[in-house]
Amino acid sequence: MQHNTYELLRDQFHIDERILALIEDSESRVSSQFESLDDIMTYNQYKVLAAFQKNGIRDMHFSWNTGYGYDDPGRDAIERVYADIFHTEAALVRPIIVNGTHALTLALMGPLRPGDELIYSTGAPYDTLEEVIGIRGEGKGSLRDYGVNYKQVELRDDGRIDLEALGKAIGPATKMVCLQRATGYGWRKAITIEEIEEWAAFVHGIRSDIICMVDNCYGEFLHIKEPTDVGADIMAGSLIKNPGGGLALTGGYVAGRADLIEKVSYRMTSPGIGGECGLTFGQTRSMLQGLFIAPKTVNGAVKGAVLCASAFRQLGYEVCPGAEDVRSDIIQAVKLGTPEAVVAFCQGIQAAAPVDSFVSPEPWDMPGYEDPVVMAAGAFVQGSSIELSADAPIRPPYVVYFQGGLTYEHSKFGVIKALQALVDQKLVFL
Repeated sequence: MQHNTYELLRDQFHIDERILALIEDSESRVSSQFESLDDIMTYNQYKVLAAFQKNGIRDMHFSWNTGYGYDDPGRDAIERVYADIFHTEAALVRPIIVNGTHALTLALMGPLRPGDELIYSTGAPYDTLEEVIGIRGEGKGSLRDYGVNYKQVELRDDGRIDLEALGKAIGPATKMVCLQRATGYGWRKAITIEEIEEWAAFVHGIRSDIICMVDNCYGEFLHIKEPTDVGADIMAGSLIKNPGGGLALTGGYVAGRADLIEKVSYRMTSPGIGGECGLTFGQTRSMLQGLFIAPKTVNGAVKGAVLCASAFRQLGYEVCPGAEDVRSDIIQAVKLGTPEAVVAFCQGIQAAAPVDSFVSPEPWDMPGYEDPVVMAAGAFVQGSSIELSADAPIRPPYVVYFQGGLTYEHSKFGVIKALQALVDQKLVFL
């Protein structure tokens, strides 16, 4: 750490010198991982650039229509760019998709019909999807309400997909098998691209007509390939996570086979209209610019996650994934052991924010979650988890989930402030 930076952090932000020494040592321990991540970032940056150039992106694509949004050139261009980056036949990229859960809901409800069977092959889905599927809640228009049956296959003890159990679960009515790439609120590593390739080949080997769907939230640009490069038929994600680069104000995407995207578009708007309508509200510029810088933004976030793992492991905490593990999402889980430590960590992250740094987050009953959740996010875009953030359900064993940072330096500062908050509250002793 440069001497001037060290002094600024100590004097301006009142950071304990022992924390700065810990961070400097932790950073040096993961330098080889950083080099590998930089190589992935560089590849993806040029891949994105190639898609922009192939589709002739120009100033006219930043304007927008009114009314129905017919023949919106910017909307059509951004969807071609996404399809090219993800090597799919088609894509829907819309600001009217309100979040990742909405994008995933469309990817599920578009192709599935009454009597079909859905199988989740990575255990329980993310909390907000439980009501979509019908695991919780009744009479709200869930898949269960519409006669779609559901099974889930738990992961093996080593965190890998249990292909043997999945093979036994697949039956004549199975229409779609899903995989959640990121950890969600689980204590496991993210599913790697190599595992996704093995999973898709296994499912299609049983029956080629089964749809392999991937929840790709937090996973974009973590590898030189995406799930649709290795056998996934359809995938979905949020623009205020990785692919928006911190500039997209809202939105989500679904990319995959053209026939599936058409069905998704009918669910998004209405049968017979599909993707032909829908305004972009002048968001194509920020969506495209965010996508262009996304590989670099994701690189900073994942480096921050690696640093977080390195620092907290040195203090004796269990972390998942480990600092040296291959990354397949931007999330870092730290098992803190007490609700007080979880809240203090999140308060430290909030204090590191450029927006609302003076706010002190506390647990509350958020819609769609089973347990009280504490969330720290002082972001330029509300709820943007590619920006520095942390959150945790308040339930044993009290694990906090750290992610994001528009730059590595900011993600690193989040780790520093989280440690400072824990030290100040006498929950960590250096």
